[in-house]
Amino acid sequence: MAVKIRLAQRGKKKTRTYRVVVADARSPRDGKYIEDLGFYNPHDNPSTVDIDVEKAISWLDKGAQPSERAQKILEISGAWSQWRATKGEEVVIPEPPEPKIKSSSKAHNKQEEEVSEEE
Repeated sequence: MAVKIRLAQRGKKKTRTYRVVVADARSPRDGKYIEDLGFYNPHDNPSTVDIDVEKAISWLDKGAQPSERAQKILEISGAWSQWRATKGEEVVIPEPPEPKIKSSSKAHNKQEEEVSEEE
């Protein structure tokens, strides 16, 4: 049985949140799953990621294959680097991205003007 770590959608349209789950590869996206590892909310700024790292590492040790998006979320939570480190590989822990700021916002433009005046 092929086991995958992947995302399952929750919530209404336009306000989706995602559960990070371990499921059989043949089961539907939002169908039955084996275990729940945590959640991911992309609507917060910055995005909210809450993963049970110990459970994720144990499933990776058992051979579960993460999807591309699930692997990125595991990297953000630190579970991926811990799992790779247990295998003897050197892993660089990535830094979180800086918050996005709209360059056209008035507050951002005003702040840039203040900074340039101080210099």
